[in-house]
Amino acid sequence: MKSAAVYDSWYQSDRGRWIAERELSILLKLFSLKKGQTLLDVGCGTGYFSERFQQQGLQVTGLDPDLAMIEFAKTKESQVKYIEADALALPFADNLFDYCCAITSLCFINEAEKAIKEMLRVSQYGVILGLLNRYSILHYQKKQSKSYQGARWDSISMVNQWCHTINPELKVDIKSAVLIPSAGILARPIETFLPDKFPFASFIAVGIQKKTNG
Repeated sequence: MKSAAVYDSWYQSDRGRWIAERELSILLKLFSLKKGQTLLDVGCGTGYFSERFQQQGLQVTGLDPDLAMIEFAKTKESQVKYIEADALALPFADNLFDYCCAITSLCFINEAEKAIKEMLRVSQYGVILGLLNRYSILHYQKKQSKSYQGARWDSISMVNQWCHTINPELKVDIKSAVLIPSAGILARPIETFLPDKFPFASFIAVGIQKKTNG
């Protein structure tokens, strides 16, 4: 596992910033998030996406089982609250948060369905997931890389199967981003012409609606 500082530094690189912006933009299309709503970021790591959601006006709590990541996240100047805890046993009451999210963290949890059920339990409206697509250029290039060691590469069909098993009445919205992970001079303009649901993009964004947002 990379150190927290090394892990976080990727988001400061030109490629990392561009990819993260593309991922965030597609995640924000899943729900009409309102300022002041609460969000639990499960598997928050060093808090990059926790901070970005907080910048959208949300009240964010970041949760991760890795104390080193949490301690690093706490060194940043932000209003995000951070706690150390397990995604499979969230220490919160039912419906405590408006939303939960897990951005490229569910892929490191073997019991994906159990984790999603826990997130649904503590969220009032729904769950936002960011997943690694096994049918992508990124998977072809990086599946043996140390950077992705231990990660599970998911698919749209797997997501639909999880949600159907949990509750067949769940409404699931799936989008995607980052077709060419090099983020080079050709990748960026090509990305602007892609539909927001492209089966071979690297990043799968999933919105699982628990109940109608009123």
